[in-house]
Amino acid sequence: EQQYMQRVGTTLRGKWRLDAFIGLGGMAAVYASTHRNGQRAAIKILHQEFARDPKVTERFLMEGYVANRVGHPGCVSVLDDDTSENGEPFLVMELLEGETLRDYWKRIGRRVPPPDVLRIAAQILDCLEACHQQGVIHRDLKPANIFLTKASQVKLLDFGVAQLRYAMTSEGQGAPTAVGTPAYMSPEQAMG
Repeated sequence: EQQYMQRVGTTLRGKWRLDAFIGLGGMAAVYASTHRNGQRAAIKILHQEFARDPKVTERFLMEGYVANRVGHPGCVSVLDDDTSENGEPFLVMELLEGETLRDYWKRIGRRVPPPDVLRIAAQILDCLEACHQQGVIHRDLKPANIFLTKASQVKLLDFGVAQLRYAMTSEGQGAPTAVGTPAYMSPEQAMG
């Protein structure tokens, strides 16, 4: 994590100042950022070791197109994509304030009140319905990828492993592979 903290205060492409380190995932690091025009956003930068792999880079950039394709307020808007001076692809995303469902659950003593469960579940299902209508399957739905904003809005994070339904049936996809987080996978997803 220390190497990612060192980027705080630097500027990407002469326009996005990285203000604070927000978090680290398996494929990318996320920073709160400010554009030179004052606009605030989250910047998600693909880890350098993956940036050399065209397939991983394509999947990373696909996250922005997939989330925007759904066009639902429960999907995080992706405003732009670019490549850093070091050749790392990055996404410019809506900056969220709040916490993940996982962090919320831990903070309140690992027991979510039933009215909150119903409110959160209804928003998740509404967003998933919009995703499915657009042929998008998230494939990594888990508490760490569900964000609760300070305004009590639910946002689905990490469409990086989402699949477009029409792409799943196209020829030449190779052998089926399981993608997602094992503890949260459906049986059919685990079987590829």
